Amino acid sequence: MSFDLPRSTILPVDAVDVRLDPGPHPFERDNAQAIAENWRREVGANPALFDGTVVLLSALAYRDSRLVGRCHAVKYSTFMLWRQNHQGTGAEHAYAHAMLVAGDNALVAIRMGAHTVNAGRVYFAAGSFEPIDFRDGLVDVDFNMIREVGEETGIDLSDAARGQRYFALSTPSGTVIFRRYRIVEPADEIARRISAFVAAEAEPEIEGPVIIRHAADLPDGLMPHMRPLIEWHFAGKD
Repeated sequence: MSFDLPRSTILPVDAVDVRLDPGPHPFERDNAQAIAENWRREVGANPALFDGTVVLLSALAYRDSRLVGRCHAVKYSTFMLWRQNHQGTGAEHAYAHAMLVAGDNALVAIRMGAHTVNAGRVYFAAGSFEPIDFRDGLVDVDFNMIREVGEETGIDLSDAARGQRYFALSTPSGTVIFRRYRIVEPADEIARRISAFVAAEAEPEIEGPVIIRHAADLPDGLMPHMRPLIEWHFAGKD
């Protein structure tokens, strides 16, 4: 299967069948020394980094409006080396975005904190899939979305209205799986709630909320994959 899906186009996704392989990822197995050396450099530059566990794909395909793939649990240090030079390594990254839509149709994103790997970058609250996000070996995308948004912003999306399906955008740097989550309050009120949550945190992961009100409202630090998602939303796609 390897990696077989259209790139740089937004795809409708009815189901995500990405399974966790208990075996080691070949990239981690074959690059142990380079991973350790690079991690020493990364921690030297940013002591706040934590070598937790995330997952890295070894296969992903788009079949009949479904994403089908295989991934492996790896150390964050493995992910850090991979993302520096990931082309042709037999590994790719997939992650999920809860597209937070306010009652006034504005989007609410976040800006990452200064101590994080993506310091100052703007995207929807999100994080890599972790082993906790899998149920009987199958990824639970909505669990990941709700968990990450709650951890970063304090907003609980458990009862929010969800879009009928997922969508995905795949680029050489990774595949983002996204879904609209609608909250009744206007964007300013959601942003106020997020700012209050961040202010109360001892070590907040994010700097604060970022409101995006129309397709041309592109903030500084916007991650490259975000622009097509923003344009898609304000074009009224579904």
